[in-house]
Amino acid sequence: MEEFNANPFSRALHLSRYVQQTKFPTTRKKILQLRKGVRAPAVALNVNEPVKAVAEKLVALNVTALVTLRTGEMGNAEQIIPLLFDAFKPTQRFTVLQLVSTKIDPRTMEPKMSKEATLDWSKKKPIIGAGRNTYKVEFIVDSDFGVPGAITVSNKYRRGFFLESITIEGLVQFVCNSWIQAEMVNAKKRMFFSNKAYLPCETPIGLKELRDEELRELRGDGKGHRIPSNRIYDYDVYNDLGDPETGIEYARPTLGGEKNPHPRRCRTGRPPSNIDMDMESRSHSFMPIYVPRDEALEKGKSDAFNLGKLKGILRNIIPSLTVTDSNVFKGFSDLDSLYNERTLLGMKSPNGIHMKHLLPKMIHKVQESVEEIFKFDPPKINSRDTSCWLRDDQFSRQALAGINPLSIERIKEFPPVSKLDRSIYGPQESALKEEHIRGHLDGMSVQQAIDENKLFILDYHDIYLPFLNQINSLEDRKAYATRTIFLLTPMETLKPIAIELSLPPVDPNSPSNQVLTPPIDATTNWLWQLGKAHVCSNDSGVHQLVHHWLRTHACMEPFIIAAHRQLSAMHPIYKFLDPHMRYTLKINALARETLINAGGIIETEFTPGKYCMQISCAAYRDWWRFDLEGLPADLIRRGVAIPDPTQAHGIRLLIEDYPYATDGLLIWSSIQKLVQSYVNYFYQDASAVCSDTELQAWYDESINVGHADLRHASWWPKLSSPDDLISILTTIIWLASAQHAALNFGQYPYGGHVPTRPPLMRQLIPKENDPGYMNFVKDPQGYFLSSLPSWSQITKYMAVIDIISSHSPDEEYLGVRKDLSTWSGDPKILEAFYSFSMEIKSIEKEIEKRNSDISLRNRCGVGISPYELLIPSSGPGVTCRGVPNSITV
Repeated sequence: MEEFNANPFSRALHLSRYVQQTKFPTTRKKILQLRKGVRAPAVALNVNEPVKAVAEKLVALNVTALVTLRTGEMGNAEQIIPLLFDAFKPTQRFTVLQLVSTKIDPRTMEPKMSKEATLDWSKKKPIIGAGRNTYKVEFIVDSDFGVPGAITVSNKYRRGFFLESITIEGLVQFVCNSWIQAEMVNAKKRMFFSNKAYLPCETPIGLKELRDEELRELRGDGKGHRIPSNRIYDYDVYNDLGDPETGIEYARPTLGGEKNPHPRRCRTGRPPSNIDMDMESRSHSFMPIYVPRDEALEKGKSDAFNLGKLKGILRNIIPSLTVTDSNVFKGFSDLDSLYNERTLLGMKSPNGIHMKHLLPKMIHKVQESVEEIFKFDPPKINSRDTSCWLRDDQFSRQALAGINPLSIERIKEFPPVSKLDRSIYGPQESALKEEHIRGHLDGMSVQQAIDENKLFILDYHDIYLPFLNQINSLEDRKAYATRTIFLLTPMETLKPIAIELSLPPVDPNSPSNQVLTPPIDATTNWLWQLGKAHVCSNDSGVHQLVHHWLRTHACMEPFIIAAHRQLSAMHPIYKFLDPHMRYTLKINALARETLINAGGIIETEFTPGKYCMQISCAAYRDWWRFDLEGLPADLIRRGVAIPDPTQAHGIRLLIEDYPYATDGLLIWSSIQKLVQSYVNYFYQDASAVCSDTELQAWYDESINVGHADLRHASWWPKLSSPDDLISILTTIIWLASAQHAALNFGQYPYGGHVPTRPPLMRQLIPKENDPGYMNFVKDPQGYFLSSLPSWSQITKYMAVIDIISSHSPDEEYLGVRKDLSTWSGDPKILEAFYSFSMEIKSIEKEIEKRNSDISLRNRCGVGISPYELLIPSSGPGVTCRGVPNSITV
């Protein structure tokens, strides 16, 4: 009886349910009598009448809703024009809302609807303000209306607004988080469903058709040019990276299809290029690449991103004005001058007096502010030891605790053997021989070192060799296909013992490979440093093009598009994945606009140049497998772990001090545990998974349309049981959160000192019979510096990776969800999320504890930076830590 003490809406619902459930006339005077305070007109109920007669005497009830929205953010150009028009021809403006019941009206067989309610937020004073405004709205419903399951919204203003949420009588909540376009832009009413999750088969009868209709709206018809106000999710190939209208040198092949297989992108429908009808025309700065309206960056994120771009531009002004004709650094002091550590304030005048003592305080402050803008912060990798880039141990540590810890593999056979076609790329056998490494194995034979899991490799031979002729024909680009052999020491660190540098064979009698081993004198020392630089250049390219772009950004996009097209907002799996899809489509669109496009940052700053994206395609075709993208499966594939059911995570690492893997397994297991609890709550058996039409359509479309070039691969996991779903969702969440964070947010901290990790090289290593060998002997440092990127390339590269390594103020980190009200009626789900949040906090403490353990030499020691990339929380800026829920940069 306590429910009768609640608000009018819940009392009406209680009475309605009671009357409907009563199957025979009876006397229930005390139960049916309405308490005082009901805002509806009193109705005399004859308890001796049949229930049917009672039910026909409906009562009109006033239902209160709180509507929270934001109107301060100006929309796109499409919305500004109507505003200008409205200034000359004012019209009536308001928002129309209407509740939709979960029940249908038996007379019309349509969902029950409330009376339309209006809100004129331009005139009405909000209940709550400050950035977001909350307004009170009154609906009128019949007493047998039932539970509101949806709400329609029409915007009769001239511009759009952002609708955050609607709460009905404090009981039923609609989390909207969507832009409501002006009716003149889109005449269709917007539909939002309540927070309650329903599997398709459980959908209330009043919402079934609306559920299907909303999905049809999101899919569109696959035709026409998309405009910024659209909410349509569709697929297309990457035929928009080139810009042949600017010049033939900017033409690029289409990514996606038999020749260059690649995951699909979000379709924009832009008209074809005037030069090439198969290519989509490029966007312009005043009309950015289309993504569905709700995928746009929010103001906080957008402001932080634009500020980063401005700082990047300013940091390139001074170098561009002072660069020499040769565009080459004269010494390492030139590189050091780029950082805040080496400022004008720290320089001395000729007589030894600090310049800052000669400057008035005001000028001194202005100078400090200017330097903060024009100078870079010292990157983490050399902030503790400026000479770390020369050391072999630092070079090796990056393979386990750097920005690319995903390439290191265990050697299972020696010498390594190529998988490339012998008839095209020459002998498959490596130039590495036992005599090259035998003396560096601490007394072991090569076979013994292999048997004891002591030999590891960074093998970039097969991914680079097919492109080397094209790369090396580019101006100021020179590359090898490298292999680097490491020995695992008793301290669990790696030691490089050989580097193989391969070029395409000129003829059968001309050797194309050379092998470098640890130096024994000054000459071999500089050759060794050049060899390591070329390895790092290979590593930078594979990190950016394969592990970062392909495996996280590109391969996740089809799953996100399919989720919006096939999973209703009411679907529990959509609700679960929603925070892990935030911003990704917009970030990928920005990448197509300025990063991976012809002449973009990736092409200009990385060794493969115009062939960058073709390397991604080759890796997708020959190597990528979704079933091996989960962390344990990936570690086993690379041979750095073996299955072991006695271990906590079901695997045993063969390099115990492997920071990326040990920290990552903690996060992987926590995600897996959360997914397991969630999936098992909604799916009790295999039949529930197989019969879920939306779920099956999502997974089927992700593969057959989004990953169409690999749709026939036999390795795609099945989706026929709860365990299958748990595995698939765990992998997707891992890739979107922790995997991306480990690959992205350390780019400036670990790559901001270019000699440590050059993204490209401009010269090959000289041989004794080469014309330039004597120049190398006379000035090895000068030769090394001239092999690095140019001054302008370095400052541009540093500015870009500084931007993309930065967290925005509105970041949402793993273990934190803002939508928990969605499951307010499901205590088991709330308990699972709470447990996950607490576990993530515990993981953070555990990682911090590991980073202070002096026995872990890959984390702690002189000049060693702690591995923090998988610490879940972070503040804004470049912090080299923090795991957002989604791919947000």
